[in-house]
Order: sequence, then C-alpha cells, then structure tokens
Amino acid sequence: QVQLVESGGGLVQPGGSLRLSCAVSGFTLDYNAIGWFRQAPGKERERVSCISRRDGSIYYADSVKGRFTISRDNAKNTVYLQMTRLKPEDTAVYYCAARSMWCSPRVPDFRSWGQGTQVTVSS
Repeated sequence: QVQLVESGGGLVQPGGSLRLSCAVSGFTLDYNAIGWFRQAPGKERERVSCISRRDGSIYYADSVKGRFTISRDNAKNTVYLQMTRLKPEDTAVYYCAARSMWCSPRVPDFRSWGQGTQVTVSS
C-alpha cells in the first residue's frame, strides 16, 4: 500500500501564498497519478488538481486555475501544490491521494489518502 504524508498547511492572509508537499512512499505502481483534494466544513470533497506520472497530464479545478500550480520532484518522490493569490474560500483541509491509473475527476477512484493538512485563509 502506498503511504502519503502532507505538509505545509497553516494560516495565511488573503492574497498570500502557500506551498503544500505530499511525500509518497510504498508500492510504486499504486501512485501513477497524484491528486490534491480539499474539503471545507459542510461541503463535499472536491478535486483541486492532479498530475499523472506516466504522461505528465495536469488538471485544475476551475476555481483555482491561474492561481495554483502542481508539480513533482521525482528524485524526492514528492508532489507539490503551489498556491498563490489565496482567498478565504480556499480555506479547507487539503488531502493528497494516489491511484494506479490516470487522473480521474472522481473522488472514489482514489484509494490511498494522506491524513490531510489544514489551510486557513483569513485576515
């Protein structure tokens, strides 16, 4: 089973920036695709971004396009989410997740999840 550990969450003011990290270890075939998801209180979990190891495909939710950037460092087995121009509505618990296939938009298709890291955007 793949293990995922998020880090980098915290408190930031509106308009600020934050970089989240997802360290990946375990069975290599279980994490061809790494996705970032978020869930705010009372709302459904949504996919924020995803990157595929096989073909390099990248996807973003409409709400974060132009503000967030996903990338990976293969040598460190780490996936990053650089967040800029943060808004209060970005406040949520952010999770990274892995699946063995392509970047699906469906939450249930991702079987391995990290513990989550809290991101709070407030002045």
